[in-house]
Amino acid sequence: MDIEQSNRAAAVLSAKRLEYFTITWNLLEGIISLVAGLFAGSISLVGFGVDSFIEIASGSIVLWRMTVDVDKARRERNENIAHKLVGFSFLGLAGYLVFQAIVRFAYQSAPEQSVPGIIIAALSLVVMPLLSKAKRKVAAQLKSRALKADSRQTDFCAYLSAIVLAGLALNSAFGWWWADPVAALIMATIIGNEGVNTSLGKECCDD
Repeated sequence: MDIEQSNRAAAVLSAKRLEYFTITWNLLEGIISLVAGLFAGSISLVGFGVDSFIEIASGSIVLWRMTVDVDKARRERNENIAHKLVGFSFLGLAGYLVFQAIVRFAYQSAPEQSVPGIIIAALSLVVMPLLSKAKRKVAAQLKSRALKADSRQTDFCAYLSAIVLAGLALNSAFGWWWADPVAALIMATIIGNEGVNTSLGKECCDD
């Protein structure tokens, strides 16, 4: 194995480790967010939890792609499949959030305060940007579109964390029941745009 092949193999190993961390983190994040969101009646927090499982699917697909890194044709095929599957998942999540936001506006029901939800969203706001930066570095080494797209999805998770925190904080501080469904609609817009792009095979960072 020459130096270039050795460096690439090391980069692939780093990518796998990052994805293993992504899957583990999002599994915990998803479970906590879903449970906290259901108990608190927060659709944005539930949506954040569902997004965590979408991130798990994305990370698993990138791992699958890394197993055939030396085979360029299979690598490209796996990346295309990853874009489409994640795109359709995001479109489904966006539709769910819009529906639940409409119901919440109709009934004008406020979510309960959720300390676990606030904590996990705050932690994700710190962890996700660092994880995304590490993924982009390895993606550049491998020239991997799939890993680069996955790093952008990790950024996306951080944005959702900020939106969830804003909705929960506004309701907790001012009793603004509408902040949660508004946050959900903002999430749906971002997720829907991401879903359209990825289902068409575009990278999220394409112009």
